[in-house]
Amino acid sequence: MAKSPDPFHEFVRELFAPLGPVTIKRMFGGAGVYAHEVMFGLIAQDQLYLKVDDALKVALEEEGSEPFRYEKKTGEVAVMAYYALPDAATGDPEAASAWGRRALNVALKAKTRNKRKPRG
Repeated sequence: MAKSPDPFHEFVRELFAPLGPVTIKRMFGGAGVYAHEVMFGLIAQDQLYLKVDDALKVALEEEGSEPFRYEKKTGEVAVMAYYALPDAATGDPEAASAWGRRALNVALKAKTRNKRKPRG
């Protein structure tokens, strides 16, 4: 039996439609948001997080965004390089797409860097 589409996932696809085809893949109780074969977003507990580098992290922090955190089995809190989409952009597809485009660029650059690293 096929699962019915998740309304929040559909909302995220529509929000980032200007970036091109966006796919969402379920993982670990959340979901990854993909475009151009890279994960640039993360959905956890109906919250959307964007992949960041140092510059995007600062810009999102200035908007009041917080990083994605989760508790490990050891009780330690892990912080990932994904920050919440600013609340103001959630209802504004143009602003959301601008933030999404920046996160997608971060993910594409990371993919390029990782291809260049020799595997040993």
